[in-house]
Amino acid sequence: MSNIYLGYHFTIEPKEMGSEILIAELGELPFESFVETDFGVTAYIQKSLWHEGLLDDLFVLQSTEFTASYTVEEIEQINWNEAWEKNFDPIDVDGICHIRAPFHAKTEAQFDIVIEPKMSFGTGHHETTHMMIQHLLDMDVQGKSTLDMGCGTAILAILASMKGADPIDAIDIDNWCYLNSIENAERNQIANIKVYEGDASMLVNQKYDLIIANINRNILLNDMAAYVQCMNPNAVLLLSGFYQEDIPAIDACCTELGLRFVKKLERNNWVSLKYVN
Repeated sequence: MSNIYLGYHFTIEPKEMGSEILIAELGELPFESFVETDFGVTAYIQKSLWHEGLLDDLFVLQSTEFTASYTVEEIEQINWNEAWEKNFDPIDVDGICHIRAPFHAKTEAQFDIVIEPKMSFGTGHHETTHMMIQHLLDMDVQGKSTLDMGCGTAILAILASMKGADPIDAIDIDNWCYLNSIENAERNQIANIKVYEGDASMLVNQKYDLIIANINRNILLNDMAAYVQCMNPNAVLLLSGFYQEDIPAIDACCTELGLRFVKKLERNNWVSLKYVN
């Protein structure tokens, strides 16, 4: 007998931050897979594991910071690979970097990165990831000690390694991201990335030439001092995960900590900023 699944289709505003938090929360429940959509997230759970009040304590559904709603449908026997293939297109950044799933054809791009889109988030399709990749493509990172903070699937750490950065630490608070980052580093034959499960509290007595932090506004503001403390002289800090209107708060925080603004990228109102100390 095939498993019957329930598909929860969530609509969330603001989408990016709300989706990240919601996926993390649902990951603590018996949900098996997540697919980011144009409006939020679709999450799947076996019907046999559903129970009354399953979603009662979710922050995203209760908080006034987000507007969230959902619909539910019953689905018989999910073909996860088919679902992933429908939802994940390869991305191309400036004809130089190509990010794809294993079921996509290889290209002749200078940097060809394969990401297994398990549970779907952090696959490189978001504007913020695109801009962070552009920053990295524009930089000489050869031999630079690097931190990828909030690494997701480790896309950015993998690209940095391909461009010669070494050594590299990748940190994410989410257990799935931690495990998936290890898998993706191995999948791309990258041996110099050490992956850790945790948050900025792990950044004790660490020093880096390059710090990459594609997270969200609130976490960046909260952890900025910890990042700056880890920066070697003339180190670079790449930030993204926030909107154009968040720049004043981010810039004021960075300036107060002694950083100098270098460059801004913008894509569909999302922005990415580059600083040096």
